[in-house]
Amino acid sequence: MSVATIEQPLTIAQLKADHEVTVYLTRSTQYLGSLGFTEHGLRHAGIVSALAYKVLQELEYPARECELAAIAGYLHDIANMINRYNHGGSGAIMAYAILRRLGMPPEEIALVISAIGNHEEERGNAVNHVAAALILADKSDVHRARVTNRDFAKFEIHDRVNYAAESGKLLVDKASRTVTLYVTIDTEICPVMEYFEIFLQRMIMCRRAAEFLACRFKLVINDYDLL
Repeated sequence: MSVATIEQPLTIAQLKADHEVTVYLTRSTQYLGSLGFTEHGLRHAGIVSALAYKVLQELEYPARECELAAIAGYLHDIANMINRYNHGGSGAIMAYAILRRLGMPPEEIALVISAIGNHEEERGNAVNHVAAALILADKSDVHRARVTNRDFAKFEIHDRVNYAAESGKLLVDKASRTVTLYVTIDTEICPVMEYFEIFLQRMIMCRRAAEFLACRFKLVINDYDLL
């Protein structure tokens, strides 16, 4: 019989307090940072978790479904400590072991790990509502705080785009069934075209994720509607 019960489901607060999870997320961003990648640790996990929750909450999904999206968002990049390649698939396997240890029932584990396994743009799809919320949340975190390289002279395109992003907001409007990503970019650092050069596939993925939730995805950069 599962350790978790209907009266005591696993919460995002419990997950954030788990030592094993904290270590893996911390090591993930340390290892990727040594390779020059943007931040994928506790900061990113917390932001994606909150945004994934918000997406489903704004669309009036049940509270427990929103919590599962938050859990998926918090764990989605945990396997970056193993390797960047296929970290979604590896992360789903890691999350399965962690969530099973913490007593989550298989019906909930299935939703969470399928979302984690489908968040990469190279091989992911919005296979359920939790996965759709995770995709939208993950691809929306573009901000200069994610840049780990402190030498501007050595910035590559991902560093420039993220460093140029001064703010980003993901807003959901249930009445009009739209999910809109608002980004403010310093075009003296990075032209808008460079954003599309590296993020076009991600924006297409967001559009499909929004469509899964019966919504339309919009991208607004510097007050201009681009998608």
